Amino acid sequence: MNKFDAIVIGAGQAGIPLAKKLAAAGRRTALIEKRFLGGTCVNDGCTPTKTMIAVARLSYLSRKAQAFGIPSDPSQLNLSAVLDRKNEVVNRFRSGLEKGVKDIKNLEMFSGTASFTGPDTLSVNGETLSAEHIFINTGARPMIPAIPGLADIPYLTSTTILDLDKIPEHLAIIGSGYIAMELGQMYARFGSRVTILERNAAPLEKEDDDVAACIRQILEEDNVTFLTNAAVNKVSRNLDGQTELTLMQHSEEKRITCSHLLVAAGRAPNTEELNLSLAGVKTGPHGYIEVNDRLETSAPGIYAMGDVKGGPAFTHISYNDHLIVAHNIIDKQNLSIKDRMIPYCMFTDPELGRVGLTEKEALKQGFKIKVATLPLSRVARGIETGDTRGLMKAVINTENKQILGAAILSVSGGEIMSVLQMAMTGNITYEQLRDTAFAHPTFSESLNNLFLSLDND
Repeated sequence: MNKFDAIVIGAGQAGIPLAKKLAAAGRRTALIEKRFLGGTCVNDGCTPTKTMIAVARLSYLSRKAQAFGIPSDPSQLNLSAVLDRKNEVVNRFRSGLEKGVKDIKNLEMFSGTASFTGPDTLSVNGETLSAEHIFINTGARPMIPAIPGLADIPYLTSTTILDLDKIPEHLAIIGSGYIAMELGQMYARFGSRVTILERNAAPLEKEDDDVAACIRQILEEDNVTFLTNAAVNKVSRNLDGQTELTLMQHSEEKRITCSHLLVAAGRAPNTEELNLSLAGVKTGPHGYIEVNDRLETSAPGIYAMGDVKGGPAFTHISYNDHLIVAHNIIDKQNLSIKDRMIPYCMFTDPELGRVGLTEKEALKQGFKIKVATLPLSRVARGIETGDTRGLMKAVINTENKQILGAAILSVSGGEIMSVLQMAMTGNITYEQLRDTAFAHPTFSESLNNLFLSLDND
């Protein structure tokens, strides 16, 4: 048996930095990864998608150039060059991580699949490892719904579509979450006809209705079609080699055909191969590992971080998980994820920056609120740069005048949201932001006008 002080399963955005910190603290540490270093973010998520989305935005801007007085004749997209650049960026990030863990004192890398054999032991490639502390950061993967016929056709996921070597003639997408929105707009700008299928009455059900409606309108301007209240009941391949979807929409059966089908119906945790029951680690009804506010599982000495534990599936949350665990174990602190502020972005164009409570969440929790909204058509910087799509929205607690949450749908929406996140962290009131002297002309300067609108309520 190979005995360590700590074992980290999964080299994602929590696993790698935690393993390095444990090793630096003098603890003999094993880091196990069955695929590539970097997890979903570097290999299948943030890095490759945002690299390709940037190309889609350039294509969009090139088509708008004539309206700005710039002669424009964009040639046909060279998808091969797009994929080459994406792969180069991914490989650069991945190799950087590999160099970062190479030859670190007290840190040993294992390539393979980890499986528990007991409460403090696991097997990797036939070798048994044990440790007092074990940390699980195995992430999640695309969830494939049980739709009849789906397994019999060559459907795409958010992972496999990134290597597609041709632009789909007609891309149908099951689901209307953040992945569907980003990839749907991207392929529409690449030249595909895109149809997004959502079983609910509207897309982006976690967002406020006005924000979701504005995003939908923006994608429709990019020629994305939405079919809502549309449940896919069957998938098949017709004689022409097209994929045929059978839908129920408003109690009426309909059929659509497409050249490519992307399944973007959620994520599932990577827990099956871990044999968690042998370690005494409990999971919830959807397979996610149950943890307390300190990220401890039901088994003493075993922790779970990142997407595998459920909750917000964001890279920065996974990274913050490792900070909480590291400070608690190495520095003997008592940190918790309870009431942690959750910022996130959806990288459509314009991008959505979100932090804190939505309007409907604040009302459900019983807050007395005021809501400030400002369309980008009234933002000077938006008018000057020729992009007035989107809106700014903030939810205010009327009892203390502090910001409960915000949604910024704008060019650089995530950066503007971060200004409000810092204000929320520092308990700065909306009145202080209203009267702050921001640099002119910037998008953030329009926070003055956003909160000035509340004076008229």
